[in-house]
Amino acid sequence: MDVTLTESNDSSSAHDPLFPWLLSIKKALDEWYSGNRTDADLDKLLSDCISTFKHIAQYRNDLRFLKIWFIYLEGSKDFGSIFREMEENEICIGHSLLYEWYAYFLEAKGKWKEAHMVYQIGISRKAEPLEKLKGAQSLFVKRMSERLNTSSFGKIDRGEQDEFGKKFINPWSTFTMEELSKKIHPQITNYDGYHLSKKVYSGKVALSLLKKSSRNKIIEIGGKKYQIKGCAGQGGFAQVFKAYIDSNPHDVVALKIQKPAFPWEFYMYRQLDERISDRQRSSFGFAHKIHIYSDCSILICDYLSHGTLQDAINSYVVTGKAMEEVLCIFYTTEMLYMLETLHGVGIIHGDFKPDNLLIRYSKDDLSEEGFKDRTGRWRDQGLCLVDWGRGIDMHLFPDNTEFTGDCRTSGFRCIEMREKKPWTFQVDTYGLCVVVHMMLHNAYMEIEKKASDNGYIYLPKSSFKRYWNVDLWKNLFTKLLNVSPGNNDRELLHSLRKSFLDYMHDNPLLVKKLKELLVKQRATLCSA
Repeated sequence: MDVTLTESNDSSSAHDPLFPWLLSIKKALDEWYSGNRTDADLDKLLSDCISTFKHIAQYRNDLRFLKIWFIYLEGSKDFGSIFREMEENEICIGHSLLYEWYAYFLEAKGKWKEAHMVYQIGISRKAEPLEKLKGAQSLFVKRMSERLNTSSFGKIDRGEQDEFGKKFINPWSTFTMEELSKKIHPQITNYDGYHLSKKVYSGKVALSLLKKSSRNKIIEIGGKKYQIKGCAGQGGFAQVFKAYIDSNPHDVVALKIQKPAFPWEFYMYRQLDERISDRQRSSFGFAHKIHIYSDCSILICDYLSHGTLQDAINSYVVTGKAMEEVLCIFYTTEMLYMLETLHGVGIIHGDFKPDNLLIRYSKDDLSEEGFKDRTGRWRDQGLCLVDWGRGIDMHLFPDNTEFTGDCRTSGFRCIEMREKKPWTFQVDTYGLCVVVHMMLHNAYMEIEKKASDNGYIYLPKSSFKRYWNVDLWKNLFTKLLNVSPGNNDRELLHSLRKSFLDYMHDNPLLVKKLKELLVKQRATLCSA
């Protein structure tokens, strides 16, 4: 949606009673995206706003108010009733965006016939701009024809219960996750490290009492004692703690405590064990075991103590400088290698961002040898991708499946999500582009459409510095931001990685400089 919550139709916000609500909702959304506000809190704020203004004629054709309705609608199970209420209160019924947005929403839900009807209703009401609405409907019909080789909407009205058998699916919807959980249950229960209890967690220290300041508290899990040494991360449903096993500082793990119980991430880790070779396995994190209780789950993983790529980026932000290009190149090749490996075995990470990329350092001093082919000491130097809660196993879906659904992670929503189009591997490759942009520019990536020989392409708005290797970076962003849906991008990722490695290999002094910067980075981050 292009309408921002903070724009005002009145030159003076003081005469606009809706404006303070817009500011509150924007703040609440930011907190919700960061995991600091619950769905219930956000829904109540939206509902109160709608109740306050829905009968005021001044706001019936206000696109800002329309967007508030849609934010509320998107989080509701009874979205049909909300849309009917919008119509009853004549909210923007003469504006094409009402029908475009709702049709996009229904399309993402797999309700294709209903989406088609919404377009027809809007056109019959001559909603303005009418040509724009007709164009959106034409693109919708084209997408349906391409996906199912038919434009007969009577044949695709199979209801939500058939969602799992369709060719495009929301991989994170409640329905899909429930179906997948049933499908993997016989398999996951046989995995080493899977421990299931039908009782609530009953340790002496209640898990709900563990906070960021819970140092040295001891919790018991599966007959072992874990001494909490600090909180390593926190989200809306999970907390991650650093812990010593039996108070041994040389036996350190990460405990991910999640409510309600969530075994899916453990399943994804075991798929990595089965599909990723030993040579590459250290790049993707490791789960030792999971304990599942009726009220929560506790995932026990390796703990890496050297911080995240986000920490490395922040260390430059605070000094007002940007990461050296050779370091950006190194981490870019690491990320390309990760996605090349994952996508080649049918796995999508789904939440690719610098917070989930832990830094790995070689135990021994690096040399120039082995850099290009990641052998020797370079094998242990790089990144480790963790947090697999949004991971997607392509082997569980029909061939040629494409996905809908929105990751809702601010700054990391791929182009297809924004435009309500199907996606597959783009969710990861777009995340990679954002991370690279953050390393180069110390800022999230903003994109724009630019004219090209074949119509248009997407590129970052930020310009490249003249002393960078502009061709390398421009090639990376151009190709990864304009990938066709449904294509396995492994060959593309490999060719991009090779271009960066060839550049480094042809300039031996760059590898020497890289070694020096990695030593400096380790000293800086590990002493912070």
